[in-house]
Amino acid sequence: MAENGGGKKKRERPNILITGTPGTGKTTTSSALAEATNLRHINVGDLVKEKNLHDGWDEEFECYVINEDLVCDELEDLMEEGGNILDHHGCDFFPERVYTGKKLSNNIECEIFQVLLEEAKDSYPEDIVVALRSDCIDDINTNVSTLSDWVRSWSSLS
Repeated sequence: MAENGGGKKKRERPNILITGTPGTGKTTTSSALAEATNLRHINVGDLVKEKNLHDGWDEEFECYVINEDLVCDELEDLMEEGGNILDHHGCDFFPERVYTGKKLSNNIECEIFQVLLEEAKDSYPEDIVVALRSDCIDDINTNVSTLSDWVRSWSSLS
């Protein structure tokens, strides 16, 4: 294994964060991509519930209040190792569930204003943020194929 500066070992496989508003095919895409590439699929919302990585239930938004520190601690070793597909609807960890009422309205507003894309662009270098259409199953199949090709070529890019 090659080493980066600071003595850390270079990851042999990438980490991929798949985000988008609920119902856009994140989990379907992540599952298919994990199967196609042999990467580990981690649904952050499920992880938060299973490992109690939250600070309780938010009645107003009908979701768990994610404890980002606990989530990061839980994922630290896996992310360092690489080879993960993180599936969540935001770059800064929001809980995953079926939405109603105020939370649904908030998610629709986010979609309209492309808040999540802007959030990703603000959180990561622009050259690693890629927006993909996910309006139908054909889009998901195309996205999985495109991302699978990228994963296969990743070691030569890094």
